[in-house]
Amino acid sequence: MFGEERTRTLLGPADPARHSTVAPPRLSAHDLIVRAEAVAEPVAHHRPARPTRRLILAAGALAAAVGAAAIVQALDPSSPGSSEIAGPPGADPGVVLVPVAYGTGTRDAGSQLRALASRLVDAEYDNRTGRYMYHHTKTWGDPVMTSSDGRHHVAFADETKVWQAADGSGKQVTTQLEPQYPDQESRNYWQRNLKPRAAASATPAPDDMPLPPMDLAPLPSRRAQLNELLKVRFGAGAVSKEVSTVYGRYVVPRQTRAEILRVLADVPGFRWRGQVTDRVGRKGVAVTFDDREHNQQSLLIFDPSTGDLLAHERLTLSPIRMKAYQVILDTAWTDRLD
Repeated sequence: MFGEERTRTLLGPADPARHSTVAPPRLSAHDLIVRAEAVAEPVAHHRPARPTRRLILAAGALAAAVGAAAIVQALDPSSPGSSEIAGPPGADPGVVLVPVAYGTGTRDAGSQLRALASRLVDAEYDNRTGRYMYHHTKTWGDPVMTSSDGRHHVAFADETKVWQAADGSGKQVTTQLEPQYPDQESRNYWQRNLKPRAAASATPAPDDMPLPPMDLAPLPSRRAQLNELLKVRFGAGAVSKEVSTVYGRYVVPRQTRAEILRVLADVPGFRWRGQVTDRVGRKGVAVTFDDREHNQQSLLIFDPSTGDLLAHERLTLSPIRMKAYQVILDTAWTDRLD
């Protein structure tokens, strides 16, 4: 099997990721195999979901090849035009995945992002040091599976803790959380058809995976290098994804956080959404980008004081469907792998 370095050497200048740092996999091969084996029947291929007034998960598919990235989709009866400014509406957040609600007002985000950048305060980690960058995240809806008749859905969720040194070494601990269901009928169905480990309500043992040394590039702080890192030349959709990657990989100092906000302010297409509540109940301020060409929306939620990224949500447009949702629960410097 080809390793990363051998593959990059063979590709040479043709490698599209030759200037990028590849993040460690969120799930180990063992965990991916467990998930692939968890289903007692074949899952359906993606099919269009019929909108209803009730929150439902749209049809999805388990990746055919173990290790392929899968996404979750969910329909929400409330649209982004809802006048309510609140946390995830309409359901118990421990049961279903729903998009973040925001107000009806919309305006260009540039001036608001620059104003936020100018008033940032220190985060808890700003005056600390350590050997390892530590991140604690939760991801909902990875993957979603649909029964062969298209009627019953289950979405998986994970909690991940990563310790990573400057040379890329460290460890990653991933815990599979309780599956989520859009309704009781789906819950009953999948608890009959998932193998015991996947269907159990008890949290399985964490999957502890060592991280080998890798080429982890330092986080740049200057505008030109940040523009390159955040792929500004590819537009706001790419920038949203890269911002999420940066905050999930690095401990970002205050001046760089401010510069990232200024980079976002200069990228056309971001809309200011004001105050929102993320999936774990934290207050933040949000920007969105609607990529009509690809029928997608990205939403970024920032801490209104420190400018830290709290959450990143990706949706498809018309109807509103969840693709992925991640919250960054903690970021720190530490000398300990625990």
